Amino acid sequence: MKLLRWMLALCAVAFISACGGSTPKVAKLAPGDIVLAFGDSLTYGTGAKPEASYPEVLAQLIGRNVLRAGVPGEQTAGGLARLPGLLDEHRPRLVIVCLGGNDMLRKQPQPVIESNLREILKTIRARGIDMVLVGVPEPGLITSAPQFYAKLAGEFGIPYEGKIVTSVLYSPELKSDPIHPNADGYRRIAEAIAKLLRDAGAV
Repeated sequence: MKLLRWMLALCAVAFISACGGSTPKVAKLAPGDIVLAFGDSLTYGTGAKPEASYPEVLAQLIGRNVLRAGVPGEQTAGGLARLPGLLDEHRPRLVIVCLGGNDMLRKQPQPVIESNLREILKTIRARGIDMVLVGVPEPGLITSAPQFYAKLAGEFGIPYEGKIVTSVLYSPELKSDPIHPNADGYRRIAEAIAKLLRDAGAV
């Protein structure tokens, strides 16, 4: 059963690519809707002033209230435990999930990371909330976001941005330190997510 689900997810990703990158759709955000940016230091904005974090810039780009719910150093298990309280408190219409980098830095097995992310997405889906997924790269000299991000996006049928964080973190001029963007890097991330949301019909 797991093998079948894996194959179906990969087929979905391949089909999307073959069709010119068609983005799965989400409901259009009303002006008063809340977007929850959920993640770790990349969401918190470590390496830049708060107003230069990607959620703050994204809010300006899409004209919606984007809450910055990033905890530096957080792993997917901690995110899974933290998420329900945030959903109860803020009642977002859409959640941007960007987690996994700290797990990889701490050598967590990929199946564990994938399982935790799946439970995070299930938790959001169970509330009837739209979501998008942002992939982060594995540590290394030449790398990219692990395949399980695309697999999960295909499994849940949600919009996915799997290149921008890798692009930023492999551009020295866009970084504040070895693992965090600077203000220009966060703006690039915000612009890519804004495009993804436009392509998905959210704005």
